[in-house]
Amino acid sequence: MKITPSNLTGAFLFEPVVHGDHRGFFMESYNDNVMKQNGLYYGFIQDNQSLSAQAGVLRGLHYQLNPKAQTKLIRVISGAIYDVILDIRKGSPTFGQWEGFILSEHNHRQLLVPKGCAHGFCTLVPNTQVLYKVDEYYSPEHDRGILWSDPALGIDWPTSNPILSDKDQRHPLLKDAEINFDFEVK
Repeated sequence: MKITPSNLTGAFLFEPVVHGDHRGFFMESYNDNVMKQNGLYYGFIQDNQSLSAQAGVLRGLHYQLNPKAQTKLIRVISGAIYDVILDIRKGSPTFGQWEGFILSEHNHRQLLVPKGCAHGFCTLVPNTQVLYKVDEYYSPEHDRGILWSDPALGIDWPTSNPILSDKDQRHPLLKDAEINFDFEVK
């Protein structure tokens, strides 16, 4: 598996080795030993899956406060997304900066989103299914978000008129968001 660090500390893009032939393909999508050997072991405890029926569905930007913050390993099993991570760790040299990635069923890429980063994605095609691992259970009382269209962030989403949940329409701007993450140099 090829592991490439992103511009945001602690975030990585994973590109598994895909073995294909006339029957289809085989790939190892997760391996504890590979994670441990690269110092990226998180003890994932739950898998989550979403289906977005239409292109232009935008989910995010989501995070959980400490002590229930989550590391996420995101991948697409059908369709394609524009996946965005936003650094919200106080003291981070990249605080308030974001990075976007195309993840799809065809490129097999996975994105590791560290604790202290908000996460969101926009579907690029209909019937997109996203699967992600987390290292902490969902906690409604720690669940928070940042408005997808915060003008101070300037995120270049692939749609100007996304399909949003009621909750995602009401998130605060980054400057008003509750954040309890501090940047740690490792």
